[in-house]
Amino acid sequence: MDFSEAVEIKILHFGLRKLKPTQILVFGFAALILVGGILLNLPSASKSGQSIGFLNALFTSTSAVCVTGLVVVDTQTQFSTFGQIVIMCLIQMGGLGIMTMATLIFLLLGKKITLRERIVMQEALNQSTLSGLVKLTRHILLTTFIFEGIGAILLSIRFTQIYGISKGIYYGVFHAVSAFNNAGFDLIGGFKNFTPFVEDPIINGVIMGLIIFGGLGFTVIHDLLLKRNFKHLSLHSKVVITMTLLLLVSGFITFYCLEYSNLKTLGNLSPTGKILAAAFQSVTARTAGFNTLNLSDLTMPSKYFTIFLMFIGASPASTGGGIKTSTFAIIIMMIYTILASKEDVEIYQRRVPMDNIFKAVVIGVIALLLVFTSSFLLTITEKADFLSILFETTSAFGTVGLTLGITTELTSIGKIIIILTMFAGRVGPLTLAMALGSRINKAMIRFPEERILVG
Repeated sequence: MDFSEAVEIKILHFGLRKLKPTQILVFGFAALILVGGILLNLPSASKSGQSIGFLNALFTSTSAVCVTGLVVVDTQTQFSTFGQIVIMCLIQMGGLGIMTMATLIFLLLGKKITLRERIVMQEALNQSTLSGLVKLTRHILLTTFIFEGIGAILLSIRFTQIYGISKGIYYGVFHAVSAFNNAGFDLIGGFKNFTPFVEDPIINGVIMGLIIFGGLGFTVIHDLLLKRNFKHLSLHSKVVITMTLLLLVSGFITFYCLEYSNLKTLGNLSPTGKILAAAFQSVTARTAGFNTLNLSDLTMPSKYFTIFLMFIGASPASTGGGIKTSTFAIIIMMIYTILASKEDVEIYQRRVPMDNIFKAVVIGVIALLLVFTSSFLLTITEKADFLSILFETTSAFGTVGLTLGITTELTSIGKIIIILTMFAGRVGPLTLAMALGSRINKAMIRFPEERILVG
């Protein structure tokens, strides 16, 4: 290494030391997206041997790293095996997170994790304490590879019966990684996703299982494995599990009832097929982006309900996006507390701290503003109807990947808007706001309090 290279590394190291943990996370995701875009723009990444265009490559890379699943070109027909493997790697790295992947490299190299790196890990994993972070990261990696491994084996067994051994195994691995990371990318081709397998119990069951566990959050899975008894779980785990079950069950009942007689969706399916399709739609709508039904054929109420589920999303420290199940639960309980004229927000006989409540409200408000702003801008740049645009932007923010068919028709400006929305949804609206904001010191002086009329 010559002197100039040494100076450049020193400057880079000094620059990183001055960054806040939130800024390191944001820049880390941005750098990964850029590298992915460059790789996917290579002629070797395309089946035709010609570049798909940098904006399309960047869009695909963002969608993969942000584990969204929105695509402007068909993954199976447009990308070569090299391009598809790049996408799968981006999904894996994006799903696990920048610091989890960095920790894996440090552990493999035998490098010590510094205090600053632990602080960034704490921010990345959304933890309240620094203790046990490296152990939790090891658990995250082990859990991920176990779930993906089991899913890959089960899917490979089914896919080999359809596509042959080599292609079946390849499809099994790709879709297991995509499902557990709630990405929604598929290799079925022709933008069909899993619609050809709407009544296949094995594919539906395995994909739903991977989506649910990937969306629960690594903290909850770790807590479940350690304590097992629901009564002994942390309040966070109890809230996440309760909200997940409520949303899954209510989603299934809603889709089943609304689509039961719709001949374009559930109407022509067998009784078992109706149950599978409604259940799959309930599971995938909050964060995954796979679909066994043509979403443009859904009834209007089902489309609006899907938007609602996509906005909520998955759970904290998971592979999914949205405002998160726990955030939604806190906001609902806060509303109940105000209406019931109670002083404290209480869940499972525990008081929720005020900073938790403020954070939940801020996340909800920023998310609404982000979706509204993105939708407003797309109404200017695109020719689609408002519902399709709202559906698209909510899907991008929630890193879901479901669409009513306008993704491939987006203008260049529209693609950039969706890229930014996906990015904001993946890193989190609050994390992004804190990264862009300046350091704020606690004020030494407190001003007098005065009420403002609201409502």
